[in-house]
Amino acid sequence: MDHADAVPIAELFEERRYLLDVASWMLGTPGEAERVVDEAYRRWYGQSEAARGLITAPRAWLAETAGGICLSRLALPDRGSALRGKGSPIEAGDAEEAQASPAEEVSRVLLDAPDSLSPAERAAFVLHDVFGMSADTVADIVGRTEPECAELTDRARRCLRLQRSHPTTPQEHDALTRTVRRACLTQDACLLASALCPDATAFFDGGGKVRALTGPVHGSRSVAHSLLTLLAGRPRTTLTTHSVNGRTGLVARYDHQVASVISLDIADHHVTQVWVTLNPDKLRPWNQPPRPVATDPAKARPSGTTAGPDHL
Repeated sequence: MDHADAVPIAELFEERRYLLDVASWMLGTPGEAERVVDEAYRRWYGQSEAARGLITAPRAWLAETAGGICLSRLALPDRGSALRGKGSPIEAGDAEEAQASPAEEVSRVLLDAPDSLSPAERAAFVLHDVFGMSADTVADIVGRTEPECAELTDRARRCLRLQRSHPTTPQEHDALTRTVRRACLTQDACLLASALCPDATAFFDGGGKVRALTGPVHGSRSVAHSLLTLLAGRPRTTLTTHSVNGRTGLVARYDHQVASVISLDIADHHVTQVWVTLNPDKLRPWNQPPRPVATDPAKARPSGTTAGPDHL
């Protein structure tokens, strides 16, 4: 008989609920969390009785195992876009939202913006700040040193604070976007850095189809350098403003073909996040031939606007 697995029923239920909470916070979907917890228990029983007997804190072992599985899933390609397609599992009316606790609000931000945090940042924040795991345990799960995990957690906190901030007006957004464009066209690193918040982050989506940066770039100077390198003035290259996801963004063209679409997140009069799409598959709709001009004056496009999709 394996006495190590003889525990009170209340402890069994609390343990599984705790593991489901960890996985749900990290992944955002209850169904996926269930599969992660099931896998954690499979790994537990995949060990010999002797090996399980040597584990002094089974719940902590299971939490570390579940956290590691979640981290592996978060690192899967295109996981963020797939999760956005399913929608957030939390739906609340205006009245409920007004009464939401800080924890519920942070949870909603985590679920609504899976791409805003890297897998390591998300894991470090959830494990340390939400579930209070020790620094050494978080480091073991994330696979980083304790100081690196502390930096990841702090970066996640700043990102989530920005996600919860009030949006800027369309006029402010337009003005700052045009400042970014002017800085890129003139290769003015100082002007561009001044438009970015100190801990700005840039994400480059090449989809594995072009040679683009594969990880987020952090810090105003590093982001500015990356953008200026990408948008360096070359013959037959243009950079114009265009509506992207309902707000003014930037479109870079080479030989009249859209080569990149850039959207900006702005808070407190500075750019907080830059999203650079270079994936040819996602840009294909932007390179479709323009629609025929309507002959009916009532259906004609207003002067001064440009054709092209509004979203990615």
